[in-house]
Amino acid sequence: MRFTLLGTGTSTGVPSVACDCDTCTSDDPRDKRLRTSLLVQSASTTVVIDTSMDFRQQMLRYGIMDIDGVVYTHHHFDHIGGFDDVRPYSFRSGKPVAVYATQATLAVVRSTFPYAFGLVEPTGASVPNVDLHVIDTAPFTIGDVGLVPIPMSHGGMPVMGFRIDDVAYCTDTNHIPESSRSLLRGLDTLILDGLRWQEHPTHFTIDQALAVIDDLRPRQAFLTHVAHQVRHADADDYLPPHVRMAWDGMVIEA
Repeated sequence: MRFTLLGTGTSTGVPSVACDCDTCTSDDPRDKRLRTSLLVQSASTTVVIDTSMDFRQQMLRYGIMDIDGVVYTHHHFDHIGGFDDVRPYSFRSGKPVAVYATQATLAVVRSTFPYAFGLVEPTGASVPNVDLHVIDTAPFTIGDVGLVPIPMSHGGMPVMGFRIDDVAYCTDTNHIPESSRSLLRGLDTLILDGLRWQEHPTHFTIDQALAVIDDLRPRQAFLTHVAHQVRHADADDYLPPHVRMAWDGMVIEA
């Protein structure tokens, strides 16, 4: 299994518009962060977790020609904003793109993109052709990729992380209950929200993320959904050896 971090930035991306901070003006390529998304590839299956506003750019950058499924962690716009750009995949395959999300997230996708679901008068333009699948806490499979949902909280909002074999992806969270932590033990790799140094009402700080990692004890961990208040090199110097900052284009083989 191959996992590619398509984007590791927060909702504004890094650099952020209208900002000249040290990170936004950095010449370190690891400080250039598209919005958060993960690509999962097996020998026969390709899955994208979240279609950010940068989805088109990400698919072009990595030459992704086919997708077997799109999985959503939650319905904030920086995670669903690229939904319209799934259209070329159904054009190419001649089939709907399979989309997996909770009922709450699918409801927001429908209301955000009503033209794709016949909820507004058609204009004659092409629309995303998708096959919606409601997920809850039950494991599910896309091709030969098995996913175990990990219920978490993003402030007061329920969100999902996912475990795939011995790799887990838990972005956009500031609370993982013990019932979910039990699903995250024995990991080889944990990719975890680590927004910034300062407290935030809906995201783990870097130190809070380290406390979770200390509890779960994966062999290695990477922090994602990183804001422009964090320079990659500074954070890497601060972190223990088994924890690193994720960066756009980072690949994990498992």
